[in-house]
Amino acid sequence: MKAVTWQGARDIRVVEVDRPALAHPQDVILRVTSTAICGSDLHLYTGNFPKSSMAKGDILGHEFMGIVHEIGEDVKGYKPGDRVVCSFDIACGHCHSCHHQLFSLCDMSNDSTAQEALYGDKSGGYFGYSHLTGGWAGGQADYVRVPFAEQNLLKVPENHARHTDLDVLLLSDVLGTAWHACEMGEVKEGDTVAIWGAGPVGMLAAQCAQHRGAAKVILIDQELYRLEFAEHRLNPRTLVTLNGRQLKQQNCGVAKAVREILPHGPDVAIECVGFHYASTFLHRAEMTLGLETDPADMMNEIFTTVRKGGRVSVVGVYVGHVNHFNFGCFMEKGLTMKAGQTPVQRYWKMLLEKVEKKELDPRVIITHELPLEEAAKAYQIFNNKENGCVKVVLHTKFYKGQYLEKEKGVKDEEVAGAGGSH
Repeated sequence: MKAVTWQGARDIRVVEVDRPALAHPQDVILRVTSTAICGSDLHLYTGNFPKSSMAKGDILGHEFMGIVHEIGEDVKGYKPGDRVVCSFDIACGHCHSCHHQLFSLCDMSNDSTAQEALYGDKSGGYFGYSHLTGGWAGGQADYVRVPFAEQNLLKVPENHARHTDLDVLLLSDVLGTAWHACEMGEVKEGDTVAIWGAGPVGMLAAQCAQHRGAAKVILIDQELYRLEFAEHRLNPRTLVTLNGRQLKQQNCGVAKAVREILPHGPDVAIECVGFHYASTFLHRAEMTLGLETDPADMMNEIFTTVRKGGRVSVVGVYVGHVNHFNFGCFMEKGLTMKAGQTPVQRYWKMLLEKVEKKELDPRVIITHELPLEEAAKAYQIFNNKENGCVKVVLHTKFYKGQYLEKEKGVKDEEVAGAGGSH
């Protein structure tokens, strides 16, 4: 079969590998139809993860869906031919963490001990996301083995107009992560929300916040094209966009610009960027020298921007130590903060219903569709922010749908007015 493999920093290759086989009675072998590149995949692509966590030939990808090809003898809820979405996080369904619906922290799916020295514990296993999270083969491939299949697959009936691959694929991660960001920030009717990062998660977090009744959503990003894209695909009545690069050129920081719109600051701040991007010379130097793994730039800006007593939600990926973290600001302003990888299985049935009812539309962020064989090109344009790229979907030879014109995703007229019921 063909699979997208990591061969080194910025070196992605599609190669022929052996097709996976059933290894446990609870396994399913999935015939993949569509798979997406996640923003967090770029941390692996650029080599920002700890070098020892990746090995040449690792199969990438944790957002995918397809058709059940083969089932283990203990799998009762699925049969060959079923169309399913797979969660990025691997949950056993029976451990202490899964019992508390902390599926992304499953105690049984990650046999790596590397995180324990740094965290005192470890996350659950994730598909295609380094040996820190179990070294599981990812879903950017023709086939993938899904362990604990009863917990990690969501059946998608064929008899609904909103069940195309583009409609439901992102239930595997990014739509759930956007909803999780709003859950952790406790976004409710009338709240004001500021979101750092207008990538796929940031845009869908804005859509979810609008659906939950936010009075105003401020979307902040360095890339003007992404903000313009969001303005055409989200509800304009409650959306404000701010370009961080332009603000810097005007000697007007993000905090000042947000406070001009919301004098007391937003009720909720959502971080959708992560450790990949340092905005100051100091943090870039310290990361280069190995003096820290993650920058504090974004979090410090959030702390100074959000209102006193505000709520901070972090879904951008952080992996280790941060210098110059303004914890005094966090404490003295009486802030609360929640963070974490998304327990997809907690939300996806509810989110599927919202997609079916057109209350949420994850398709709005998809800009490019390419065959799996062109994965190297897809990673390059996504990472380099070329050709207006916001979200890339790769299709395998098993995909039966049509590609939209010019590598573009959902057409503007199909998503006009998207953004929920408020």
